[in-house]
Amino acid sequence: MDRDGFSRRLKTVLLIAVFLVAAGGLIALISLRGAGDGDHTPVLAEASAPQDAVAQAPAAAQEPGRRSGRAAPVAPPAANDRGRALLTEAEAHLSAGKLLEARETLFTLLDESHDAAARQRARNHLNTIHTELVFNPHPMPEKEEYVVQSGDSLGRIARRYGTTVELLQKSNRISGHIIHPGQRLRVLKEKFSIAVSIEDNTLTLYLNGRYFKRYPVGTGAYGKTPTGESKVTDRIAQPTWWRPDGTSIPYGDKDNLLGTHWLALDIPRYGIHGTWEPDTIGGYESAGCIRMYNHDVEELFNLIPVGTPVVLR
Repeated sequence: MDRDGFSRRLKTVLLIAVFLVAAGGLIALISLRGAGDGDHTPVLAEASAPQDAVAQAPAAAQEPGRRSGRAAPVAPPAANDRGRALLTEAEAHLSAGKLLEARETLFTLLDESHDAAARQRARNHLNTIHTELVFNPHPMPEKEEYVVQSGDSLGRIARRYGTTVELLQKSNRISGHIIHPGQRLRVLKEKFSIAVSIEDNTLTLYLNGRYFKRYPVGTGAYGKTPTGESKVTDRIAQPTWWRPDGTSIPYGDKDNLLGTHWLALDIPRYGIHGTWEPDTIGGYESAGCIRMYNHDVEELFNLIPVGTPVVLR
């Protein structure tokens, strides 16, 4: 081979070598860029993946928030959601002492808004408003005025209106059981209903189908709380607890599990009751009954007459 031919071949080899080095560096750079961001896949791997790879991948691999252990972000309320504005309006009514106006505004919020934070604050306000309205002689649409007649008793009036003697006493500030002909009472005329969510461990009380108040509860271990429709069949303050073997444990005994009050359901051996173990509220530790804090079950007891419908779901 002559000297000129050799020189031409050497230059060609060198050019090929330079091209290969440059190409290798570019591939390495692409790979490094892809590996540096956990939410992106390298281009070369992406090109070789089947078209349905995303559909076949587990949800955690498709959602970076879940993959990293972070909670998925909650979508903000829609731009036209009036929840925050209604909440501000209701709180202005509360500041002015206008309980009924605040209540109606909060009902509108619950009917119209999907803003989770505003809805929770609305329920918290309604919890307080309803306790004040119902347990005191405030006027409200669900009450009517009743003039005591000769021969009346609190028990007779309670049965006529489907309410409780305890609520008549508290809402009219009556001490004892004595009432007089001509005495004016404000009496709740609408009916309560109860919905228990076993999944959320909450008991929600409704008045005439509208939200009234929500309480935390504890329910049965290993799914022992039954589901379906029921009703309250008995109301007992300071209840005796009967063991499964028939042994009676009187109120006040340290082994009595029923707390201060018992609301029996029409499901044998099941009911809503208090507890001396407040740490169990919010958990699944009962034998199937619905447990409440003693102060909550006492409040519920004062409101709920026999016959009140209960849905367990």
